[in-house]
Amino acid sequence: MRFLLFLLAAVAPAVAQWQTQDSGTDVSLRGISAVSSKVAWASGAKGTVLRTVDGGGHWERLTVPDAQQLDFRDIQAFSETTAYVLSIGPGEQSRIYKTTDAGQHWQLQFINHQAKAFYDCFSFWDEKHGIALSDSVDGSFPLLFTSDGESWSPLHPSQMPAALPNEGAFAASGTCVATAGKSDVWFATGGPAARVFHSADRGHTWTVVTSPLLSGAAAQGIFSVAFRDRKTGVIAGGDYEHPANQQQNFAYTHDGGAHWTLAKIQPGGYRSAIAFPGTSKEVLIAVGLTGSDYSTDGGNTWLPLDPAEYNALSFAGPRAGWAVGAKGRIAKFTGLPKN
Repeated sequence: MRFLLFLLAAVAPAVAQWQTQDSGTDVSLRGISAVSSKVAWASGAKGTVLRTVDGGGHWERLTVPDAQQLDFRDIQAFSETTAYVLSIGPGEQSRIYKTTDAGQHWQLQFINHQAKAFYDCFSFWDEKHGIALSDSVDGSFPLLFTSDGESWSPLHPSQMPAALPNEGAFAASGTCVATAGKSDVWFATGGPAARVFHSADRGHTWTVVTSPLLSGAAAQGIFSVAFRDRKTGVIAGGDYEHPANQQQNFAYTHDGGAHWTLAKIQPGGYRSAIAFPGTSKEVLIAVGLTGSDYSTDGGNTWLPLDPAEYNALSFAGPRAGWAVGAKGRIAKFTGLPKN
């Protein structure tokens, strides 16, 4: 079995499954949002926001006013003109902006004034309804909610399990929170435990379960969560400081996150982002510092896809996917290997 896996690892990446594109920047990119096979938005350090409307043939850099020192770790686009972007960091470094005119103008919708809060990611049910997550503060996780796509307000759940000491989320790829259907939302944590919080009513009440992913150290836990529907979901992560470690870095659920099962064959190391590309219901793609992998059986077994390092990925369909990484790396998905 080990020899067979070695051969697969040697053969599968021989033909790159990501077509590198010229991003026009050398900053670290960690946010990506695919809208269609032609339109995608990306974001990263030094206030960087990029947009393509020709499938990545040209990436345009957009200017967010007074944001040159911000790190935009998450971006969510809905069309070639409309997108939200979230910057991470303590205090006022955590902000949310929105554009509706392709980046010509930006509205600062939220600026964090809570010194201990550190917003990591956000997700949306639709263009007007979204939720944002912060690391824990004094035993709870600050949440923001928008119901009109124009303003964000603190969300105060009537029921939410307490955060563990030093428990937080990871702003590695903008995928530490996921939404599905009309009202379900999940967010994932790391550090002392790798836990998954779930709300079925847009954040008003929550439950939590402990997942089998690696945890116990500050750089360990769940870095990405994705759901195909209300029942079928996946989590990925591992150990950021030891990215080649292939133990306990992926699990899946078929009951909405009440129970999680470790993959029989894990991805090839720490993975910072996971996605359903839409190729089929059982196909998944994961990316991380040691390369990318794919699964064709819902995440139970994994094969290497490409050796290049990426931080995040996003799909709007089987042939409408991009991945981003360090030093301005950006690439478009070209398809699964032909067996």
